[in-house]
Amino acid sequence: MKILLIEDDETISFGICSALGRKGYEVCGCSGVEEGKRIFSEEISLILLDLNLPDGSGYDFCQWVKEKSNIPLIFLTVRDEVKDITHGLDMGADDYITKPFHIAELESRIQAVLRRTSGRSVPKDPLEGGEGAADVSTEKGAGETGHQLLVCGAVRLDKKTMQVWAEQEIVPLTDLEYRLLLMLMENKGCILPRGRMLEKLWDARGNFVNDNTLTVAMKRLREKLHHTPCITTVRGIGYRMEEKG
Repeated sequence: MKILLIEDDETISFGICSALGRKGYEVCGCSGVEEGKRIFSEEISLILLDLNLPDGSGYDFCQWVKEKSNIPLIFLTVRDEVKDITHGLDMGADDYITKPFHIAELESRIQAVLRRTSGRSVPKDPLEGGEGAADVSTEKGAGETGHQLLVCGAVRLDKKTMQVWAEQEIVPLTDLEYRLLLMLMENKGCILPRGRMLEKLWDARGNFVNDNTLTVAMKRLREKLHHTPCITTVRGIGYRMEEKG
């Protein structure tokens, strides 16, 4: 796996390159937007991108990349305001990590994004033309083993293909949004406290997590699911996925 790292802090860049190199990744490091554009190629599997760069903004580089390719991208930045996180995710970033962060957290997020984005296809809706669905169903074709489908109201999630539908429409989700929805649907009817969700989503200790990220991700997920009433906020505690009559 080849990773493009655009980070102007030499200490951070060296640390990331060394750590990921020990994990078997090939990391191409550079310190600015223009150098990143020169290095960029379709051989890149993932981009790690700072926002504040000496010759431009990480947002601009993200937009440039997304116009050319679907290569997954993770922002690494000290900017932790909701508007910055929202802007980054809206531009198509697959994750947004605020500094300082633990290298184990970064490795976990990289693995999650690569699992989510590698080899994706857009299959037909397995319920197309069908009548209704159970909470968990198995659709089988001739000679096929079938796959699990989670359903809540008009929202459906296919765990095998990692595809999501809302009201018969395929919904493209970031890695974070997908993991968040999967957690909600696998625990349908149960209240999920925010602290538990953060621990499970990030697979890291709470001090490595920015709580704003969960708030923004939930907001974007609801918008992409056409503001489904199935996701409810339990004030002061967390969230719950439930059927609404």
